Amino acid sequence: MVSYSHLTWLEIAQLLFIVYFLGLTAIYFLLNVMSYRAIRRYMEDYDNTLLPESYGPLLPPVSVLVPAYNESASIVASVKSILQLDYARYEVIVVNDGSKDDTLKQLQQAFNLHLHTEAYRQQLKTQAIQGVYRSEEYPQLRVIDKQNGGKADALNAGINASKYPLFCAVDADSILQRDSLQRIVRPFIDRVETIAVGGSIRIANGSQVRHGLLTKVGLPKSWLAKFQVIEYLRAFLFGRMGWSPLNGMLIISGAFGLFQKRAVLDCGGYQTATIGEDMELVLRLHRHFQQKKKPYHIAFIPDPVCWTEAPEDLQTLKNQRIRWQRGLLESLTRNSQLFFSLRGRTVGWLAYPFMLLFEGLGPLLELLAYALSAYFYITGAVSISFTLTFIVAAFGFGVLMSVFSLILEELTFKTYSSNRALAQLIVVAVLENFGYRQLNSWWRMRGFWQWARGRKHHWGAMKRVGSIN
Repeated sequence: MVSYSHLTWLEIAQLLFIVYFLGLTAIYFLLNVMSYRAIRRYMEDYDNTLLPESYGPLLPPVSVLVPAYNESASIVASVKSILQLDYARYEVIVVNDGSKDDTLKQLQQAFNLHLHTEAYRQQLKTQAIQGVYRSEEYPQLRVIDKQNGGKADALNAGINASKYPLFCAVDADSILQRDSLQRIVRPFIDRVETIAVGGSIRIANGSQVRHGLLTKVGLPKSWLAKFQVIEYLRAFLFGRMGWSPLNGMLIISGAFGLFQKRAVLDCGGYQTATIGEDMELVLRLHRHFQQKKKPYHIAFIPDPVCWTEAPEDLQTLKNQRIRWQRGLLESLTRNSQLFFSLRGRTVGWLAYPFMLLFEGLGPLLELLAYALSAYFYITGAVSISFTLTFIVAAFGFGVLMSVFSLILEELTFKTYSSNRALAQLIVVAVLENFGYRQLNSWWRMRGFWQWARGRKHHWGAMKRVGSIN
C-alpha cells in the first residue's frame, strides 16, 4: 500500500514530466512550422540567392579565417577548397595554433609558403605570433604561426591580421562548396543591419572529395556517422532555421559563419576562457546590441554549404559532445543578463529560456525521467499503461522529428538523391532513438557535471578517418 505522502510526491513528479514533455513538444512543433515556412520562402527565391556575375566586384570583400591545431590530415584539402571559391575578393588566413604535428609543414609544402614581414595590428590580445607566411602561388593566402592559445585565441589572431570588413570563420576539417560565400553573404546585402550569418553544415563521411572539392555526396559506412547525419539535418533544418525569422538564433556553428568584423571587435572578440567560443560570441552580440539599443539581425541560410568530417569512434564522439554541452552551459551563464531581459525580445523571452531548460538542463531531466519511470514501474507506483504511453510518446516524438527533417530535405535540397540512401536514412532516423539518443544524453550529462565542477577547457583532439583529403 502506497502512503499518502508518497502519492503526493508521485503526482507532483508525474505532473512535472508531463508539463515538460508537452512544453518541449509544443515548442518543437512551432519551430518546425516556422522552419517549413522559412525554407519554402527561401526555395521560392533560391535561384536568386546567387547574384549575377556582373555583381561580383560589388560584393563586400571577405576574410576567411581557418584556425588549425593538429590538422595535418585535412588542412591541405580544406584550404584548397577555400581557394577555389567562386567569389570576387577574399583572402584566406590560416592560423596554426601551435600544432604539435606537421600541420605547418603540410601547408608549406602544398602552397609554397615563405616567411614574410608585414605590419600586424593587435586589436585583440593573443598569444605571441611566431611568423607570418605568404604563398608565392596564391597571393590571397597567408599562414600565421603562433603559440598555442586555443581556438578562440587563434580566431582573434586571424581577426587582427584580416583586412576586410567581413570575416568568415571556417573549421580546418571542413570543405566549402564553390558558391558558399556567395550564398552566405546575401543576408548582408538584403538587410543592412545584419551582423552575423550561419550556414548549414553536413557530414562529409562517405562522400568523395577530390582536389579540395566535393565531387559526389554519399552516406558514411559507419552507423555512428549515419546517426550524426540525421542529427545535423534535424539541428540545422529545424532548430536554427526556426529561430532565424524571429531573430532568435543563439548558435552559429564554428565550422562556418560570417560576421561583421566591427561588431565583433566592439564586443571584445572571441572569449578564450570558454570552450564554446562560437555560441558565446553570438549571445554576446545579442546582448551588446540590445544594451546599445541598436538594430541588428542574426540570420541563417539552410543550404548545405559546408561539409565536415564526423567522428566514427565512440571515444572521439563522446569527447565532442561533452565539450559541446560544457560550451553551451558556459555560454548561457556568461550571458545570463539576456534571461527575461526587458530588451531581450525573442532572445530573452523565448530562445534563451528554451536553450537553458531544454538543452542545458535537458540531459539531466531526460535521464531522471528514465530512472523514475523504471522506479515507478518496479514499485508498482504507476500502471503499466501509463509507463508504456509515456515511453511510446517520447520515442515516437523523436522518430517523428527525425523523419520529418528527412522529408523536408527531400522536398527541398535533395542532397541524398538515391532511393537506397533515403531508405537507409529513414531506418537510421528510427533506430537512433533506441540507444544512441540515450548515450548522447549520458555524455551531455557528463558535460554538465564537468561544467558544474569548473573543469578547465582545451582544444579537443579528433581522430580523423580520412573523409577529407
